[in-house]
Amino acid sequence: MQPAVLPEQRPLDVVILAAGQGTRMKSRLPKMLHPLLGRPLVLWSVRLAQQLGARDVVVVTGHGAQQVEEALHSSGVQFARQDQQLGTGHAFLTAAHRLRGGADVLLLYGDTPMLPLATLQNLLSAHRVGQHALTVLTSELPDASGYGRILRGESGEVLSIVEEKAATPAQKAVREFNSGVYVMDAAAPVLAGRITNHNAAGEYYITDLVSLYQQGGARVAAFKIADPGEVMGANDRVQLSQLETIMRRRVNEAHMRAGVTLQDPATTLIHDEVVIGPDSVIGAGVHLLGQTVLGEGVVIGPYSVVQDSTLEAGSLIHAHSVVQGARVAGGGDIGPFARLRPGTVLEAGVHIGNFVEIKNAHLHAGVKAGHLAYLGDVTVGQQSNIGAGTIIANHNGMDKQHTTIGSGVFVGSNSTIVAPRTLGDASFVAAGSTVTADVPEGAMAVARGQQRTLEGWSRRYWKGFGDRVAVKLPWLAGWLSRQH
Repeated sequence: MQPAVLPEQRPLDVVILAAGQGTRMKSRLPKMLHPLLGRPLVLWSVRLAQQLGARDVVVVTGHGAQQVEEALHSSGVQFARQDQQLGTGHAFLTAAHRLRGGADVLLLYGDTPMLPLATLQNLLSAHRVGQHALTVLTSELPDASGYGRILRGESGEVLSIVEEKAATPAQKAVREFNSGVYVMDAAAPVLAGRITNHNAAGEYYITDLVSLYQQGGARVAAFKIADPGEVMGANDRVQLSQLETIMRRRVNEAHMRAGVTLQDPATTLIHDEVVIGPDSVIGAGVHLLGQTVLGEGVVIGPYSVVQDSTLEAGSLIHAHSVVQGARVAGGGDIGPFARLRPGTVLEAGVHIGNFVEIKNAHLHAGVKAGHLAYLGDVTVGQQSNIGAGTIIANHNGMDKQHTTIGSGVFVGSNSTIVAPRTLGDASFVAAGSTVTADVPEGAMAVARGQQRTLEGWSRRYWKGFGDRVAVKLPWLAGWLSRQH
């Protein structure tokens, strides 16, 4: 005889309903793919399911199914297509065919991203400890219009869930509402096949599972949470904006309590997967996006954007800089108005000044590029100096070419290095040069036309315009009158 499986040892499967059209979004983009704090709506629910340790996650798709499935293709979930939207019961049954059985089943929605992981953990625990067949997540509102109402018995058990359109005036006065989130035992997929559409809307309601369980003598319970905002959904862009505001505040407050200074939290946008070390200071209007990691004591000036980048301890990003897909070692000093593009690696103590753009480049320790430069597809050795106006001409019209600049190299202002080139250690490039050949170690390259000075040229030139100069440029006419 096999030993009984304890409730806490049962596997968990999660079904996420994401087939709705979302007409109130007024968008060609499926509702489930509208971004919230950098992540599509539906991916918040997928992430919760995975954090719960779900065995299988089945996402029910419908409107925009192909787009939704493509967006989630690498997330490890399964898909069930609901070609006709015939109600929540029908959607659940569509997913039930994908489940292996023998597990508790959690039902979530793709447009309710506010649910904390702890709430779902507590819901699951209450369901299993109480040995309930079905547990519905509920909350209370002063006016629960639009929601199904929870009708309880004398001992607190759930007798039924009444939809708004079918509720009596007395039932509409009930403040406890159905969130639509359920935990069910392994019988749910089988019982779902017995749901009918004998109602005014002609739809299959998942709430009918309550009576189906009760007919078999099973207990249905409710798990009520204090904050109804946790089950808040996004039906239009106004609600989506409200969710974003709440989520931003949650994330920002968590960082501040962990030792990060946000100089103006109301204007600071931080995606929830961003990691920030203590004693970092984040200026007003800063956006920290994607898979960004900040070490201890990083300072980011106002209105900078850092995306999918790593800034090691002590890095300084001045105002209005953009850092994307880059790694900056400790002591890096970037900006203001600098741009680090994907593939940029800056070693310790590198200084990148105003209006410098770097892409797919590796700058070793102590390199300085202070002003108005473009460094693309280049490796620069330690302690080299890149003068103002320097450009690495890395594209020949068809392909990108790589340039190697050695250590201790001095590149004069307003120089162009035509890739692919190699500049040896301790070499010099004279200001204004266009370098089209390699420069040996310790050598100096001068690649510019020889200057000629033509005395008296200006006087002869302007006098050719006669009286027009006196009319349009009187200051110049005065200067010409003084010339001999």
